[in-house]
Amino acid sequence: MISKPWLPGAALIGVVLTAACGGSLKTVHTSAKSPATPTAPVAAPTPSPFPAPDPVTALIAESQRSFANGEQELRVGHLEQARKAFDASVDVLLQSPYGARSEPRIREHFDRLIERISAYEVTALSQGDGFVEKKYAPASIDELLTLSTFEQPAPTTALANEVETDLQLTRHDVDIPLNSKVLSYIELFQTRLHDWFDEGLRRGSRYLPMIQDVFREEGLPSDLAYVPLIESAFNPNAQSRVKAKGMWQFMSGTARENGLKQNWYIDERSDPEKATRAAAAYLKTLGGMFDGDWHLALASYNGGPGRVQKAMTQSRKNDFWDLSATSRYLPNETREYVPMILAAIVIARNPTQYGFTFEPEAPLGYERVTLEAAVDLRHVAEWTGAPIDDIQALNPELRRWTTPVRTPKYDLKVPVGTGDALRARLSEASPDTLTALQWHTVKRGESLATIARQLKVKQSDLAEANFISVKSPVTPGQQLIIPREPTTLLAARTDAPAPAPQMTVGRPAVPAKAALASSTNAQLEPQKIMYRVKSGDTLTSIARLYNTTVASLKTWNARIVGTQIHVGDRLTILTTRTRTTTN
Repeated sequence: MISKPWLPGAALIGVVLTAACGGSLKTVHTSAKSPATPTAPVAAPTPSPFPAPDPVTALIAESQRSFANGEQELRVGHLEQARKAFDASVDVLLQSPYGARSEPRIREHFDRLIERISAYEVTALSQGDGFVEKKYAPASIDELLTLSTFEQPAPTTALANEVETDLQLTRHDVDIPLNSKVLSYIELFQTRLHDWFDEGLRRGSRYLPMIQDVFREEGLPSDLAYVPLIESAFNPNAQSRVKAKGMWQFMSGTARENGLKQNWYIDERSDPEKATRAAAAYLKTLGGMFDGDWHLALASYNGGPGRVQKAMTQSRKNDFWDLSATSRYLPNETREYVPMILAAIVIARNPTQYGFTFEPEAPLGYERVTLEAAVDLRHVAEWTGAPIDDIQALNPELRRWTTPVRTPKYDLKVPVGTGDALRARLSEASPDTLTALQWHTVKRGESLATIARQLKVKQSDLAEANFISVKSPVTPGQQLIIPREPTTLLAARTDAPAPAPQMTVGRPAVPAKAALASSTNAQLEPQKIMYRVKSGDTLTSIARLYNTTVASLKTWNARIVGTQIHVGDRLTILTTRTRTTTN
């Protein structure tokens, strides 16, 4: 919660320092009894070797330290702590004997400080603040399959001998043929793609114990645990060009068939454990379809079982290597995919033998906290003391900055040792402060389509965010979540206060400041600021944000036609700020 308003021309404490310009010299009295006695000359004060500290410089430095702390808290997603630090950076100036505007250097620093904080409010925070979908990393499988179209390095005799010896000593539960295709990919991973492969092995080390446990439970070959090395380099946030997602690169339909949920809030394809269990179920099905032939099963994992079965029917062959010897039956992508996987398995089972010396990572540790209502992840970060990136890394299935709404219970993962602190803060928090969701109350005559047009959001997003069909009717009084980024300000506006001392969506919350000191007179002067229009903004929402009217916005911005504004437009906004004079 915001405890103080920030006024760029804020009330000054009308105290004027009266500083002495120098010390007075003492009079030297001569003795009456000894008039002729010469008086000793008075020694001049010895100047200090160190100049007296400048209180104004010290004050500005203290303010800057608080501001820098706020920036650091903002970087790790701690909004509440950022607000407090930014508050402190301003208050140290307001509460000083100088006030914020009586001394030129402080006035300059104060104005620059307010501008920088305002910039964070209307740009930096709002850009990362909303419910736009999180960013995904490119899936490695796309680039690997692109490379496969180029001529592969010819394997050396030395490599062939080394791999042959390795295969004799290492027990594999998936057959590894010693052919030129497999050897060429081993050569490629050892040389040109060494660093990428090493990084994939390192990242995979944190997930492999879990994957191997799941595959052991399902009776699957342990060698198949390395399939994600090729699919995604073990990145839960990978997404391919064809929109396959997660460590195991599930397409949407296949994921749903194997029990993975997907909606506007979550995509379980990105959850390592849930996706691994789905992958185990799918691989087990494919293994059964092809009588335990894992080469054909892997080809089906890439190209689909229907395509592989059709190729077998057309060619009257049931061996993958016979099918892949020509381009007639299987696409190039599938023909290259299987030897890639087998080469990755060979290296991953004995990485040091092939020149990989990565440092294994410990498995992810976490606690689960059951949430009864939707919670903004930034609150979770704040209350657990963890960076927002850590919270998102533990919960990669979450697509937005909030846990799912209208879900009776949701298990959220948090760092080990922070579960009790989060539960305590949740028990103290008011339900309506847990998220920054925006809502729309349906009016008579409105439909999903008209609401979407009015709010400038996609009809499909509006429907999905509310768990309804795009063709669903809506009824007056129905509450709909607006699927767009909320404007959650970092701190109080620097102009007029809002009426209530609480954060509200789309409008800053500013409790009233203490009364001005009796020695100051407050006047109002206009302040011009520039506002860049963001996705989801309307003239009404901007007017509400700055405690003004749509008519005023149009007066200040004559180029506005009707009510149309566009993302990226710059609007001039006149606000009032307090100018103080000292009696």
